[in-house]
Formats: sequence, C-alpha cells, structure tokens
Amino acid sequence: MLEGAKSYTATDIMKRWIFSLLIIPIAYYFLSNQGHYTLIDNFDLIIHEPGHLIFSFFGETILMLGGTLMQLILPSLLILYGLRAHKLIWTQLSMCFLAQNLINISVYAGDAVAMKLRLLGPPGAKHDWHYLLMKYNMLDMTDDVAMFFLVMAGITFLIAILAPLYIKD
Repeated sequence: MLEGAKSYTATDIMKRWIFSLLIIPIAYYFLSNQGHYTLIDNFDLIIHEPGHLIFSFFGETILMLGGTLMQLILPSLLILYGLRAHKLIWTQLSMCFLAQNLINISVYAGDAVAMKLRLLGPPGAKHDWHYLLMKYNMLDMTDDVAMFFLVMAGITFLIAILAPLYIKD
C-alpha cells in the first residue's frame, strides 16, 4: 500500500454508502408523488413566505421571486456548510432537502395557469409564478418551467446519492 494512503474495510465502505441507499426510496417517493402535500411542505412554506419579506426591498419582481429564492438559498447554504465541514450525511440530507424544495417549486410553477393551489395571504393575493411567467410573456411555458424544476430535483437527488464518491472524510 502507498505510504499515507488510507485503507478502507468493507464496513467503512458500507458506512459511507448506507445513507445513499436510503435516499433512493426517498427520491423515488418524492419524484413520483409530486403535488401530494406532505409534512415537509409545511416547512417549505415556512421558508418560502419570509423570502417575500426579505426580498421585498428589491422591487416587485424580486418580491414575487423571493419565496422561491429562499427555498433555494437556505438548503444551498446547508449544503455548503456540509461540504466545507466534510460532513457526508449532512450534505446528503441537505441535498435531499433542496431536491424536495425543487419539487415543491415545480408544483407551484406548474400551477401558474390553473391557479388551483390555495395561497397563503389575504384574498386576492398574487400567485408568484403566474405573476412571473405572465410578466415575462412565458405563461405558455408553464409546463416547461415546472419540468425544469422537477428535472433539477432528480439531478440533485442523484448527486446526493453519489456524494460518497466526492466527499472525503
């Protein structure tokens, strides 16, 4: 063996990959059940709504995008922490959280035309994605935008599963 090279036992390898194996059914569940409200969607909402307030100082477009931005920023910060601290499971869990948020966003964006989702706020509250897609004359691309976020969720889950390949202890 090379000097300074670390040898891994079968137990070490299994420990590194066990959480990845657990992610597979989780990813399958969330990707195949998008649009079915789960408990974690409540947490997404807790992240989403303050984003509007935080980004309200930057104009109406960023205000409307603020909730989605927070759903992307917070899990991304958790991922960065995990990567910098070399915490494999933390990083994988944070990636799953980001992927689930991307699915949540895809459902919301996909509702931009139908606007059937119940919105939080006063009567007449604007639908973020209807506003954004209408403003940029992209309402006819609602399904494409929703699919983009769904595909990104799938890619994020895949990266989380493969994380033991690139996150070293």
